[in-house]
Amino acid sequence: MTYALDEKTFYDLVNQRKIDTIVEMVDFEHSADIATLLDKLEADMAWEILSRVEPEEQASILTYLSNESQVDLSELIGADQLSKLMNLMPHDDRVDLLKRLDQHLQDRVLFHMARAEREDLKLLSSYPEGSAGAIMTTDYSVLFPHLTVREALEKLRQEAPNRETINRAYVVDHERVLLGSVRLQELIMAPPHTPVKEVMEESTHAVQLEEDQEFVANQIARYDVIAIPVVDERHRLVGIVTHDDAFDVFKEETTEDVHRGASIGKIDGSVKDVSLFLLYRKRIVWLVLLIFGNLLSGAGIAFYETIISKYVALVFFLPLLIGSAGNAGSQSSTLMVRALATGDVELKDWGVMLGKELVVALALGVTMSIAVLSIGVFRAGTEVAMVVSLTMVIVVLMGSLVGMSMPFLLSRFNQDPAMASAPLITTIADSSGVIIYLAMASWLLKI
Repeated sequence: MTYALDEKTFYDLVNQRKIDTIVEMVDFEHSADIATLLDKLEADMAWEILSRVEPEEQASILTYLSNESQVDLSELIGADQLSKLMNLMPHDDRVDLLKRLDQHLQDRVLFHMARAEREDLKLLSSYPEGSAGAIMTTDYSVLFPHLTVREALEKLRQEAPNRETINRAYVVDHERVLLGSVRLQELIMAPPHTPVKEVMEESTHAVQLEEDQEFVANQIARYDVIAIPVVDERHRLVGIVTHDDAFDVFKEETTEDVHRGASIGKIDGSVKDVSLFLLYRKRIVWLVLLIFGNLLSGAGIAFYETIISKYVALVFFLPLLIGSAGNAGSQSSTLMVRALATGDVELKDWGVMLGKELVVALALGVTMSIAVLSIGVFRAGTEVAMVVSLTMVIVVLMGSLVGMSMPFLLSRFNQDPAMASAPLITTIADSSGVIIYLAMASWLLKI
């Protein structure tokens, strides 16, 4: 009987305990798809299935499992079996897994590994989190400049089964100083007796070990390469960062920026799986701090109580005005946070961007004031309508300039621009907007 291994079929087979049927079908599915299905099972059931497939397939599926499932399975199968599987995993992926394990299990896993593998793991896990060294792999191919093309191809042919990529090999001297790189395509097209140094590219882009992972990922995207070499202070080749790791970095950094943009602390792992207390703790700090920011709005209203009591219609337009200021500020903040993150703008561009934002915000404010003017006349008369209309221009201008400038200010003090979150900008715009609105009313209505 033949099944298509969709989600329903898979879990039906699990419930019927038809493990042999599942194992037969695993060979025809991608490891990532199998990992997605296994993620939803208890660790003992997942391992009952995983233990019956070939070790290479086990290692591949383990690589794609969620962080939580990897840890649960690792604790279940034991150090000896885990060390064998980690030997079959890409170098960078097994380092990531090792870091997630508790110290006792880490030590036991390392004890069961060969010395060379153990030293490689210790070296890669020693680099600071978020650096190029922490996300690189030592699973790459090197060539020497004196080799002929024939010798180079033979070397790559022998290494291919154990390398993450051979599309580009890196040319080094006897001290491993990076001299250049050569594409496999160039080697295939060149005459067999041509020295590698004659076909290699000398202007190979490289990054330093301590470079930030987001910068490394941006370099891979900028130069459109499958991998980028990592060198030490003496320009010796120590590893490469591959495009799939760059994609993971972009995903991680984007998620973190989105969370910061909503004033939420960093959450490791799936939101679905984290505890209620963690979700509470990550959100409560900023919400409490922003309460005190909003107190300024209340203080402003209390201060101008007299004018509010005489012109009650002013209250009708208050949500509209402060909401418009907050929305304009959030738009500007979002644009600048993203532009700074992608390198589209830099700290030195603040003056230019301020000028552009001033013109755009003024145009937005005037347009919105015209839109609200007729409503003001209909609802409260000409005098109040003029107050609302002029205030709209000012608060939109203020919100936009604050929202645009805050990311630059944070960058200036070496803070993440994403901390210029929508709740923070909205709180500033709300508090300022209330005071500006009521001050304008007091002045124009002469109270």
